[in-house]
Amino acid sequence: MTVHKVGIIMNGVTGRMGTNQHLMRSIVEIIRQGGVRISDSEYIMPDPVLAGRNEIKLKKLSEVSGITKWTTNPDSLLDDPSYQVYFDAQTTGLREEAVIKAAGKGKHIYCEKPVAVNTAGALRLYNICEKEGVKQGVVQDKLWLPGMLKLKMLKETGFFGRILSVRGEFGYWVFEGHTIKAQRPSWNYRSEDNGGIILDMLCHWRYILDNLFGKVKGVFCLGATHIPERVDENGQLYSCTADDAAYATFELEGGVVAHFNSSWATRVRRDDLLTLQVDGTKGSAVAGLRECVTQHYGNTPKPVWNPDIDQNINFYNQWSPVPDQEKYENAFKAQWELFLRHIVKNDPFPWNLKEGAKGVQLAEKGFESWKSKRWVEIPEI
Repeated sequence: MTVHKVGIIMNGVTGRMGTNQHLMRSIVEIIRQGGVRISDSEYIMPDPVLAGRNEIKLKKLSEVSGITKWTTNPDSLLDDPSYQVYFDAQTTGLREEAVIKAAGKGKHIYCEKPVAVNTAGALRLYNICEKEGVKQGVVQDKLWLPGMLKLKMLKETGFFGRILSVRGEFGYWVFEGHTIKAQRPSWNYRSEDNGGIILDMLCHWRYILDNLFGKVKGVFCLGATHIPERVDENGQLYSCTADDAAYATFELEGGVVAHFNSSWATRVRRDDLLTLQVDGTKGSAVAGLRECVTQHYGNTPKPVWNPDIDQNINFYNQWSPVPDQEKYENAFKAQWELFLRHIVKNDPFPWNLKEGAKGVQLAEKGFESWKSKRWVEIPEI
């Protein structure tokens, strides 16, 4: 039996995403399953150390996860050859400096998005990693959601015919904190802390559009701060300086038009917190995080516009669910396994820091469009 042990410095793992998705539902689950299986006699086993600034949180997380190693000084591990990978899930403003430092010590890099606060910084990370000769990856988790995988399968089998448009609806009501506690951290609503939905979500929309429907060529984006004041984790009122909603239209290669509404100030009346409707000449599909329904050309109803009578078509009943044709892993875990295979076996991993920079670029161009109230082209990176 050959076991490849991969030491991982997991910095910022005490945050919500770091704890839930990357540690508990990814690395801990990979360890519990016996590692990443390469063959019947070969496995990859993660060997993580938890890193962060809060000793109390790290101790508690160590107890919950069963990962005994932790540190409040991740820099002290950068010269330790037993840790080959540096993973960063800190807040965005801290990421660039930490990644540069780790890459300079020869660590392979895997990090959350946005990878930097601006495109220049994101490309700097990519170029430094290339210069240092270290492998690199950026989290693009939604590509492995069951709903997105079903859309990918439909596209690859020609179900849509020529794709015409993609319409995304994302968001939910984030409570302000006056009477009901907010379910998102307060830094999300402060631009000085690199918060805001444009920087957060347009990074996601970039890799979804690029990978599933066509490269993004241009954007018109309108941002808004609908809720001007919120209450923070300490019960203090603060002013919201970042956007909490974005309404963006994208032009994709091949003439496909995409539009995404993103909002933390909307109430949900749809199938999921994120839904994508894809319309094509031969059929349409609507996917959520896990489920996907389709309507083929031959099953499309023929409504007639008449506002003076009740609608006699139940449009929801005209769609057919796409069955689960495979077992779907947690999306973060699925990408972690691919990255570990990339580190050990050099398997292809195209989701590198340059791809992460494209997401930051789209967010930056979205801001430019909002401030200038105009259409903005997206140049090649």
